[in-house]
Amino acid sequence: MKNYLDFEKEIKALEQEVDNLKSPFGSEGISEVDTSKIKNTQYEINQKLDEIYSNLNSWQRTQVARHEDRPKANFYIKKIFSQFTLLSGDRYFGDDKSVIAGFGLIDNKSVLIIGQEKGEDLNTRIERNFGMMRPEGYRKCIRLMKLADRFQIPVISFIDTPGAYPGLGAEQRGQASAIANSIECCMSLGVPNISIIIGEGGSGGAIALASSNKVIMLENSIYSVISPEGCASILWRDPSKSLQAAEAMKLTAKDLLKLKIIDEIVPEPLGGAHRDPDTIAADIKHAIIKNLKSFENLSKEEIYDHRKSKFLQIGRDQGFSKSSNLNDKGLSYTESSVKKLRSHVEKNKYTYLGFGLLAIVSLIALLF
Repeated sequence: MKNYLDFEKEIKALEQEVDNLKSPFGSEGISEVDTSKIKNTQYEINQKLDEIYSNLNSWQRTQVARHEDRPKANFYIKKIFSQFTLLSGDRYFGDDKSVIAGFGLIDNKSVLIIGQEKGEDLNTRIERNFGMMRPEGYRKCIRLMKLADRFQIPVISFIDTPGAYPGLGAEQRGQASAIANSIECCMSLGVPNISIIIGEGGSGGAIALASSNKVIMLENSIYSVISPEGCASILWRDPSKSLQAAEAMKLTAKDLLKLKIIDEIVPEPLGGAHRDPDTIAADIKHAIIKNLKSFENLSKEEIYDHRKSKFLQIGRDQGFSKSSNLNDKGLSYTESSVKKLRSHVEKNKYTYLGFGLLAIVSLIALLF
């Protein structure tokens, strides 16, 4: 059974009409299927989908990112990778079912695959804790990322979580510390790591695995420090203002690409990824292979510096780059020429103002 969002009511009515038209059993018994009308109605559905999905606001994209039928990490792992071997446990407490992790092949190359899994139905969602990871989940990922780094195996992460689990037990077992250690592990890897945000990228639960060389987002996914409802509750004490919060937070793929927080957007099929899962899986596979190839000839130090520079550059003009000084092995901040000129003028504005006034006085003296 298909699930529809609030703004898809017209599409729901049209698709129900198509289903009725395809059935040969009418009110008068068996009748001929009207293929011409089916074709026209399907064309109308596509037009409506195009009209609606080309004008989605931030809150509507949030709803699409959370869609019940949207493909989950487990689906992509099965479709994209071969010979996947599941690995479990953090060697401290237990196994976290909300994250799937193991080694597999893509384009005949070994990779570590980590996927935050929400579950497909009520039972699996409860088992998977709705994709909200506990400390043992992050520790499992850290253990496997260190193993992958030791054997020079790239890391691929599928991000889809409302956030880290905020339960009492998780806090008692060191949730904050586990997230911080996971971020540190991701940032320190000497192998390329690529993260794909396939649905919700919520809070520290997402950034713990998305501190990567390349962060890729599906067109209708979201990536934010807090949910729109949570933001509205804090700022306005009114969860109904989720639309205003979502617009202000700049959590959509297009907004984040402009801010250079993410690196690439994978377009979704008309109507969202859930309407054509096989196509979007093929597109993600192509994006992963393409980005892995871009790191093939880089050393461990270059991969590390690429990731470090990427995150240091967020919110800055040119970011950080390798120093030309052979004795300096770190990264130095690089400003653009325009910004340097602006800073120079701002710093010496009174000097330039004095020269300007002197020039004007001298010109007046010459004329009179």
